[in-house]
Formats: sequence, C-alpha cells, structure tokens
Amino acid sequence: MTTPTAPFRVALTGGIASGKTTIADLFAGLGVPVIDTDLIARRVVEPGQPALAAVAAAFGPGVLDADGRLDRRRLRERIFTDATARRRLEAILHPAIRAEMERQSRAAGGPYQLLVIPLLAEGGRRDHVDRVLLVDAPEAAQVERLMHRDGVSHEQAVASLGAQANRAARLAIADDVLTNTGRAEDLGEQVAALHARYLRLAAAGCAAPQP
Repeated sequence: MTTPTAPFRVALTGGIASGKTTIADLFAGLGVPVIDTDLIARRVVEPGQPALAAVAAAFGPGVLDADGRLDRRRLRERIFTDATARRRLEAILHPAIRAEMERQSRAAGGPYQLLVIPLLAEGGRRDHVDRVLLVDAPEAAQVERLMHRDGVSHEQAVASLGAQANRAARLAIADDVLTNTGRAEDLGEQVAALHARYLRLAAAGCAAPQP
C-alpha cells in the first residue's frame, strides 16, 4: 500500500505481447498519468548510465554493440535460457528502475496513476501500488504478436512466454482483469469502466472494491 499522502497507483501488468502498451495508451487518452517501467528500463541502460556499466561487467562486453549500446537481443537470448543470469540482471536493473519510477510518480500528479510493470508476477513488489490490473490475452495471440513485433521465430516466441510467470500466477496477484480479445471497441469499454472505478477508489482513498 502507498502512504496516505502518495497518489493512488494502479499497476498494469501482463505477459509479453499481451497488449499492455495499447491499454496504457487508452488510459493516457483519458488523462491518466502513465509511468512505464519498460521505457524507464531502456533509459537506465543508455550509454554513460551506471546500470549499463554494471550489466557489461556482469555479462561481458559481448552484450554491447559496436557503438557501446546494449545489444538487447543478445542479452535477451542469454537471460531467457538462464534463470540465474536473469536474476543477476534483475538485481542490477530493478533498483535503478524503481528509483526512477518513484521520481516520475512524485512529479506526475493526477487523480490516480497507472504504473506499467510487466514483471510484477515474476517477483516485483506490489507494496508500492494500491491495485493490480492484469491484461489477459490468449497465448496464441501473444505468440503471433511477438513474432510480428520482434521478428522472432515461433520457437523463440514460445520460449519467451515460457520464461515468464504463467497465467495462474498473474491471476493470483490481480485485483482486476482486462481481457484483450483484440477488438478495439471491447478494450475501450473495459478501460472506460475501470477508469470510473479507479476514480472512485482514488477519491475514497482506499483500495477496496466499489459496488
């Protein structure tokens, strides 16, 4: 839970290629401040950032490209097949991401805030948010989107999904579930209903469900 003086915060989570960005954009269109930890994760490993130096020290210069930038695909291949390596990377990045997320949250304002935290079910802390919203999508749709988005093979896409928490683990931490069928009108209606609910909850200063 956040402190009484902190903004009401909703964590948006979901599996890879489940549609989190689309949902976040819909909330942003309603005037909700959105803080995306995926974007923050990219910023903290820009050249010159301490986190990038720590990643290179932990995984070797092979994870950097010719310009000294992080080679995300090469690093992704390393961590998806090695749970120990993935935990090592998280230990480097998570503190830096959390610090920047808190800085942005303090500056963002708004009746409530949406924090996009894809890996919440994989061990992310939820004590700093008031509510968890899960984007739930069929696995087949996730695989197809991932292949199209990242240009990976079917086998690589399936492996990427397998490296994340399963659907049951995500549902276990969710207060609200938004089903992504791929229909824009369905998403808009669900987001509008959730927006109204979160405005009520924020105004009441609590995280309990409203009738």
